[in-house]
Amino acid sequence: MAPRPYWKGHIRLSLVSFEVQLHSATTSSREFPLHQIDKKSGERIRYQTIVPGKGAVPREQIIKGYEYEKDHYVLFEPEELDKLKLESKHTIDLVQFVDMHDIDLVYYEKPYFVAPTNKLSAEAYSVVRDALRATKKFALGQIVLAGKERIAALKPCGRGMMLETLRYGEEVREADSFFDTIKDGDVNDDQLDLAKQIIKQKSAKFDPDKFSDHYDDAMRDLIKAKLGDKHAKKVIESPRPTAQVINLMDALKRSLRGGGAGRGADTADKAEAAKPQRKAKRKPRKRAAKAA
Repeated sequence: MAPRPYWKGHIRLSLVSFEVQLHSATTSSREFPLHQIDKKSGERIRYQTIVPGKGAVPREQIIKGYEYEKDHYVLFEPEELDKLKLESKHTIDLVQFVDMHDIDLVYYEKPYFVAPTNKLSAEAYSVVRDALRATKKFALGQIVLAGKERIAALKPCGRGMMLETLRYGEEVREADSFFDTIKDGDVNDDQLDLAKQIIKQKSAKFDPDKFSDHYDDAMRDLIKAKLGDKHAKKVIESPRPTAQVINLMDALKRSLRGGGAGRGADTADKAEAAKPQRKAKRKPRKRAAKAA
């Protein structure tokens, strides 16, 4: 069974229009939502809508407000907010085209796969896809999703196309203020060459399957253990390294000698230093066993 589309509508380029559907390109299935539970009764904690000192407030009496000063609010009736919501036009007008590298990564928000809804729309869909690929351009427009208007960037994606919602300029912070402490100056050529060698040595094609969310994996194992599996893995955070004044050139040379695995002398020393701490963590378990 095909997944249910998140959005259905048309893409329009000048006088050409074709029907498409959007599907979320990402999933949050690896998340583990945790609820607050009363340890004594085992029941879930619930929250009530109350005014301090006055008690519970019926849901029909609750409205929304904007705090313009401390404890001072501009109040809005539900009808007033409903009028502000944008209706989904179900049409994305492509109004501008930009080079593929013109959009900074910080503006990208959420990706969607764009698919034609039928054979009739597939022809125009393919023409736009191939034209974008040939000209190395992204098409820009706007789309209304969940009552909010977003910038939309349409680009080729394999045999199909992908739509990326983009952040507005006011949603992105200026980077310069965060880099004020970085002084301008010449970089040592020898250090630069060593850094380039390390980068070349560790370069490879991106494969997301080589990376894993260790917290997620440990949480899954812990849940299994709570349900009967006794082989749970515990999340043990590595001790944070303390700041040290080191010789940059020496560190680069040792990193290069360490190879792709990145096992330098400092790493080995820190691993040895961490071993006694792990033994210390086992002591409470022995005392608990004697008490049992």
